[in-house]
Amino acid sequence: MKRLSHYDSAGSPRMVDVSAKPETRRTARAHAFVRIAPRVLRKLPENPKGNPLEIARIAGITAAKRTSELIPLCHPLRISHADVELTLEKQGVRIVSSAATTGPTGVEMEAL
Repeated sequence: MKRLSHYDSAGSPRMVDVSAKPETRRTARAHAFVRIAPRVLRKLPENPKGNPLEIARIAGITAAKRTSELIPLCHPLRISHADVELTLEKQGVRIVSSAATTGPTGVEMEAL
């Protein structure tokens, strides 16, 4: 089995050294589907306090920008793009998020 890069030879967690890696353009996309009860789903667009999907979209973009603060061992990255698309469907909400950067490591965790 391949050794996980975030653990040293003694099995202790560590931040991976990416200082020798070249800066390249990196992108990532993540997809999810959240099932929601039909009675709740019908009420989403008519919420008098505002559209909760827009709040979720903004929260997702904010989380992408703060990933290294929220997930231990993630490198702080200069995010050049972050987006979250939410689409109402018959049984719930489809979520597609994306992130991009130019740097020595990827943006997979930021997209998640």
